[in-house]
Amino acid sequence: MENNMQDRIKVLGIVLKAEPIGEYDRRVVILTREKGKISAFARGARKPTSAFLAPTSPFTFGTFELYAGRNSYSVCDISADCYFEELRQDFEGAYYGMYFLELADYCTRENNDEREVLKLLYQSLRALTVKSIPRRLVRCIYEIRLIVANGEFPGLPQGNFSETALYAVEFIAGTPVEKLYTFTLKEEVLAELVQIAEKYRRDFLPGEFHTLEILETL
Repeated sequence: MENNMQDRIKVLGIVLKAEPIGEYDRRVVILTREKGKISAFARGARKPTSAFLAPTSPFTFGTFELYAGRNSYSVCDISADCYFEELRQDFEGAYYGMYFLELADYCTRENNDEREVLKLLYQSLRALTVKSIPRRLVRCIYEIRLIVANGEFPGLPQGNFSETALYAVEFIAGTPVEKLYTFTLKEEVLAELVQIAEKYRRDFLPGEFHTLEILETL
């Protein structure tokens, strides 16, 4: 019997992670504009011939049609707008991207308004593909702005930092997400920003992130 159309919803989002269930199925975690972070089951998604094989992989951004069951969602259809193939095919870029996904998963909740985080994640993944923007800078911007989105930004850091570094932090905290990735820094200022972002992350994003451990060995 087909699912009742009234029980179906459409959400715009990014797949944060996917894990195998049974022989052929997948459970995906999607950060959505409408429902915050949700989990959904994609039946048969691991079969080589499945239309869900590619779009239920991490990094996929698009519209997901879901059946809302009593206790869980099931994937009915996916219209993918972007797979971020440039990151998937780039070893370093992939780990930066997976770290961003892992942070977003750590910070978001179901039925929360996570639109700002979704927008930030999408723009940050795009920025990772731009060769003129150092990925260390993208990471700093993403980490600091994610803390802002969580409502935990402590203000400008204390310490012997240059005016340029402090201005960069202020810019990151207060600029619309769409305009975040419009600047670069000299190496010595970027080194300061890395130090600031690392302290913020330790204080306000204290989880253990497997992808970060690998990223820091690259």
